[in-house]
This record gives sequence, structure tokens and C-alpha cells, in this order.
Amino acid sequence: MNLIGTILVYAGLAASFLGVVSLLKPPTFLGIVSRWYGLLVLGCGIALFLIGETLPVGETQIQAQQTELDEYVPAYQFEEFHSILVHAPRERVFKAIQEVSADEISLFRMLTWIRRSGQSGQESVLNAPPHQPLLAVALRTGFMKLAEDQDREIVLGTLVVRPPRWRPTRRPTPDDFKELRAAGFCVAAINFRIQDEIGGFSLLTTETRAYATDASVRRKFAAYWRVIYPGSALIRMMWLRAIRHRAEMVLPKAS
Repeated sequence: MNLIGTILVYAGLAASFLGVVSLLKPPTFLGIVSRWYGLLVLGCGIALFLIGETLPVGETQIQAQQTELDEYVPAYQFEEFHSILVHAPRERVFKAIQEVSADEISLFRMLTWIRRSGQSGQESVLNAPPHQPLLAVALRTGFMKLAEDQDREIVLGTLVVRPPRWRPTRRPTPDDFKELRAAGFCVAAINFRIQDEIGGFSLLTTETRAYATDASVRRKFAAYWRVIYPGSALIRMMWLRAIRHRAEMVLPKAS
């Protein structure tokens, strides 16, 4: 439903834009022969957008734990998954995950600038300083390391929605993250996982999951998720490509 919702949202935005253009000058080559037709297209676009934003959200429950991510987010309503083959051993790929910076990720600066509406603001994953490992930036600006299986998987988590005026009474722990089910929250986690493949290759995957703890938060986050999903997915894919590039770099031999 989330992917269908995203498709409807962007189809609605495209139709709405075409409708607005048609009110100014109808593009007759598209069959829109008058401004009234343009108004109809605009209305259909708005309807598609609203339907996409309000589609119900289902929940997925992991049946058997296979990854560290499964332990911390075994149930979720929102998810994206990407993978890439890397011609390097797991150890080098894992090192590249920890070292890659925002500057190495194609389109990262542009896409995150759009996400934050051009605002500069404080340092964060969406406003990362140059030449610094992106995971390190995440861990000091709102993310928590939930788990690390050396050279195999690393999992980071964060709160993306919290009740107004809520403040933690102590420093949160990974167990707190795992057990948080009170109303008014949405938790999200991202992992990077490496598996051995034949021929000296490694399979690198990243998965993002989000879990909203009540229906109201779920509806609001669904509207947000469906708008940002294409950009988020592109960032993840470019992130994997940057990790691959760093891991596959031929290191100079010591003299």
C-alpha cells in the first residue's frame, strides 16, 4: 500500500501541475482543449494526491529473527530495501560503511537540501559537514547504535516522531528503543548488512524500517513517507554505490 500510495501521490502532483499549466494555456496536443478541461485535470490531480496520502497502512511482523535489525524492529509499517554487489571482502566493505562521507555520495547534498527545504540549521545526517564519516555524524546527531556484528551488520535507530514536550528521563539504551510501544511515537532503524558471495564478491544490503505506535501517528507518518520515499530511496542507492566505490578502491602497495 505504501508504494501504491507513493505512486498516487506523485501522479496527483504531476496532474495538478499539468492542470495549473492548462489554466494558463491549454496544451491542446495533450487533448486539453480548454481551461475547463484544465480545471478538470487539476481536480483529478488533487483527488489522486489526497487518495494516495490517506490510503491505509498495513503492518508486517517478522516470524523468525535472521538479522540484528529483526531484533530491534520486528514489526513495522514502513520499509525500504536496497542491495548491491561489491567486489571486495566483507572486512573491507564494513570498513567502507564506517568511513564513507556525504561528499562521496552522488546527489546527497542536493537531495538533503530539498528534504530540509533549503534551511541550513544544525549539523545532522541531512546537513552533514564535509569530509566526515556519515555514520559518525548520525551517531552524534540523534541516532543510536543498536547493534554491531563485526564485519557483518551494523544497525542504527532514532525517534522520528515523539509526543510534544516529551523528554527522556535518562540516556536511552538499545533495549529502551526495542521496548518502546507507548502511544505518540514512531521509531526508525537502518542497517547495513554484508554477506559473502562467490568469486570474491560481497552482497551489501541496507534496509530501513519505521514503526508507528498508534493509528494517529501512523496516518501522519504515512503522508510524510509517501512524499519523501523516492528521494530517500535514491539516497540509499547512491549511498551503497559510494560504499562500493570506496571498498573497491585499489590501495597503493607499501614501498
